[in-house]
Amino acid sequence: MPSTENQATHLPPGAAEQLLDNMDVLVYVADMETHELLYMNEYGRAIWGEPRGRHCWEVLQNRTSPCPFCTNDQLVDDRGIPSGPYVWEFRNESNHRWYQCRDRAMRWPDGRLVRMEVATDITERKAAEEAAEEARRRADSLAREDVLTGLNNRRAFLERADLLLAAARRHQQPVAAILLDLDWFKHINDQYGHGAGDVVLQAVGEVIRSEGRQTDPSGRLGGEEFAIVMADASVDQARTLAERLRRRLAALAIESDGACLSVTASFGVATLSDPTETISTLLGRADQAMYRAKLAGRNRVEVA
Repeated sequence: MPSTENQATHLPPGAAEQLLDNMDVLVYVADMETHELLYMNEYGRAIWGEPRGRHCWEVLQNRTSPCPFCTNDQLVDDRGIPSGPYVWEFRNESNHRWYQCRDRAMRWPDGRLVRMEVATDITERKAAEEAAEEARRRADSLAREDVLTGLNNRRAFLERADLLLAAARRHQQPVAAILLDLDWFKHINDQYGHGAGDVVLQAVGEVIRSEGRQTDPSGRLGGEEFAIVMADASVDQARTLAERLRRRLAALAIESDGACLSVTASFGVATLSDPTETISTLLGRADQAMYRAKLAGRNRVEVA
C-alpha cells in the first residue's frame, strides 16, 4: 500500500492536466530551442486556439518570427542550467491585454529544455494604475499651472526660473527678466465684471505664450502681474521682446458679452547684475523698473 505521504504529494494520472485546465491563467510550455508549443492549458486554448505544434510566437503574438522580448536568455545561467523564475509584465501584441508572466526553464520528459510560462491577465489592474497615474499627473499639473491662463503659476514659474538661472551660471550665459503689470485692470473688473477680467487675462496669457520662447519660463505671478525669464539674452533682446508684447497687447480687441475690451501693460526689464544674484532680486529690480513705467504714464517699457 502507498504511504499517506505519497498519496498527499503525488497526483493521480491526468490530475495535473485537469488542475491546469481549471486555472484562470495561461499556462504553456515551449521548446527553448525551436519555440515549438508543447502544451497549453484550456484557458490559453480558449483564447488563442489549439497550438498543434506551432511556434509560441505564432500562436500567442501573431508574429512571423521570434519575439524580440523573449525571456529565454533570462531563464538559464552561463552554463545553460535552469536558474530561478523570471517575473515580468508586458502587453500582448495580439490581443493587447496586459499580463504578469512568471517564466521558468525546466526539462521536459524527453530531455528537451523548455520554458514554462504562467501568465495572469492584469489588464484591469493596469487600467486602474494608469488612471491613478493620470490623475496624479493631472493634479500635479493643476498644482503648477495657472488654471485661467494656462501659464505657470507663481510656484512653478519660480522653480523653473531657478533652474534656468543655475544652468545659465554653469554656462556663463546672461539672463534677463521681464515683469509686466496690466494698466487700469481694476477698472475692467469694476465696469464689466470679473468674467470680463478673466477673458482679458486669458488673452494676455495667449499673447505671452505665442511671443515668448518655449525654453524661457513664463508665468502669472498673481492678479494681473506676469513675468518672463530669458536665458542667454541681452538687455536689448529682452527690451525688444517686451516692446513686442506691449504693442500686441495694446492692439488687442477682446470681445466679452458684447463689449469690446482693450488693455495695455507697463513693463520692467532687468538683467543679472552679478553672478550671485537670485531670481528674487532680479525680479525685484524688474519690478522697480515696471513701477517707473507706471509713473511715467503706463503702456511703456523701462529698463533697470
